[in-house]
Amino acid sequence: MTYLKQGVLAAAVMLAAMMTFLPQAHAEPCEQETFEQATYVVCTLEAGKADLRLFWKDADGEPYRAFSSLAEALRSEGKTLAFALNAGMYRADFSPMGLYVENGGELKPLNTAGARGSAGQVPNFYKRPNGVFFLDEAGAGILPTDEFLKRAPKVRFATQSGPMLVIAGKLNPIFIFGSTDRTRRSGVGICTSGAVRFAISEDSVNFHDFARLFRDRLKCPDALFLDGGRGVGLFYPAMGRNDRSWHGGYGPIFGLVE
Repeated sequence: MTYLKQGVLAAAVMLAAMMTFLPQAHAEPCEQETFEQATYVVCTLEAGKADLRLFWKDADGEPYRAFSSLAEALRSEGKTLAFALNAGMYRADFSPMGLYVENGGELKPLNTAGARGSAGQVPNFYKRPNGVFFLDEAGAGILPTDEFLKRAPKVRFATQSGPMLVIAGKLNPIFIFGSTDRTRRSGVGICTSGAVRFAISEDSVNFHDFARLFRDRLKCPDALFLDGGRGVGLFYPAMGRNDRSWHGGYGPIFGLVE
């Protein structure tokens, strides 16, 4: 009986050793999800574990503009672009409209300007409050622009966009339930688990519904709008996605590097 127990123990040890060398299954970062009859692609990343970065210009100082251009540049360094997303609104020359920090260097300052016109005519970036997504030593964060300005955190990457979708668990009060202002939209949230969640609507949705996706389904107490309409785009080869911008290209880009 003693020999039998020893044999079983030895077999268990060998099996455990073999398992450590087998490829481990892992969840795909991006999946399709339905919320209130609208379809989304939701991508979930752990900020402390995933190599999430921001990109804007290539080695020649020119905006990448296309996800494929960024993927090719990383490939030449022996790296892979696993996922990419438009990282906020940009001007006609593809420069960020607000704060942009890359590898600790501030390439564009915080934009605290307002926009004239009625609420319906105010460009999305200037709808209050707008906000900043950032990555620092503690992980990822999203703050309204005024709060970011007060705290002045030291960040490795940051992009300013707007409006804020969810602020400390509450929807941005400027959003109107049942609004007919519907289009495809993209955004990013910091969720209760600490995960960073990006979402792109495959269908046209209004701001109120899009914000509730982050708060009620994805459990993100803070979320920021990135872009809408023809500027929405996703790069995710596992889904066969390499979207183009109908504005002639993208400005700042989120990229997951492997």
